[in-house]
This record gives sequence, C-alpha cells and structure tokens, in this order.
Amino acid sequence: MAVEIEIKLKVDHLAPVRDRLKALGAQHIGEVIETNTFFDTPDRALLASDCGLRLRRSRNCVTKEERLVATYKGPRGEGQVKKREEIEVAVDKAQPTEQLLERIGYVRQLSFEKRRETWKIDKCTVELDALPELGSYVEIEGGSESDVVRVREKLGLAGVAAVVPTYADLVSHHLNDRGHRETSLTFSPKAER
Repeated sequence: MAVEIEIKLKVDHLAPVRDRLKALGAQHIGEVIETNTFFDTPDRALLASDCGLRLRRSRNCVTKEERLVATYKGPRGEGQVKKREEIEVAVDKAQPTEQLLERIGYVRQLSFEKRRETWKIDKCTVELDALPELGSYVEIEGGSESDVVRVREKLGLAGVAAVVPTYADLVSHHLNDRGHRETSLTFSPKAER
C-alpha cells in the first residue's frame, strides 16, 4: 500500500518559491495542465468517508503529450502533513475509463483544471500549482514527514499555514459559494499556455 505524505500551502505568488528552488539547485522536471475529474456514488459515499476517486489527464506544456491516471485516495490522517493511502493506475483512454466507473456505480461529480510545475529537491517533490480563480499553492511531498518539513523550511515556508482541504474540496466550496450549480472550473482559453 502506497502512502502519500504531503503538505499544501497557499502562497501569494509562485515566482519567489521558484526562485528559491533554483537557488537551492532543485531539478526542474516540467510543467503540465491537468484536468482532474472526480467520481463518487450518487449518495456521495466516498466523500462521506473522506475518500476520493479521480481521473487525471495531464498534458505536457512543451511536448503536448498526455498521460491519464486513475487514483483512489483513502481517508486523511491528522496533522499539518497529510498522510493517506493512494493507489494509482495508468490508463490509456479517458472515455472508456469513465464508462467503466459509471457502470460500477460512480458518477462524475466535479472537474477542474490546474497548472502544475514539478521540481525535485532532496527526497521530495515540490509542485507549484495554479488553479483558476483560487490562486497559487505549493505542495511538498516526500517519503517521510521529516523530509517534507525540512524542504518546507528550506523554501522559507515554515511560517505559512498548511491548507487542510483537498483541491477538490476547495473547488467545490468555491463553486457553491458562487450560488450556481456548476461542477467544473477551468482556465479561460487565453490563460492556457
């Protein structure tokens, strides 16, 4: 069983974090535009048990290559550094995967885009994320809580409060706050590179 160990931080701007990563000699891996689609049962049983089922389409901003991954996430553990079971499976095509999920009782609940820039430093992956209308976030994921905390400190983010809700939670609340029955949040065509 794989366990995801990460912390998410809201920042005003990604540029200072990117500059710090460069100064520390971090390795830039690449940048993608993601479309994250979440599924649940009609009665939202996964949400009620703090679990998630996601189909993610990632398109490389340079090569335009696409990658599809289906992910199950278990309940979150307590604390600023989030720990939860994560099972990921690469899939070839989105439509048959969505049809499969629907046939076994899962329906599309929410979809949102995210621009993600990936860096590697020490034993961690640092993601610089931008979400339409929600702003900029930094995710630090590592093999242990101490690795994550150490990289957070190196990046000068020790004083930045952890964001506990998932991106799906943040997007869902944002859409509900608008007072509409929308279920997706995307970049405007001009904003996408």
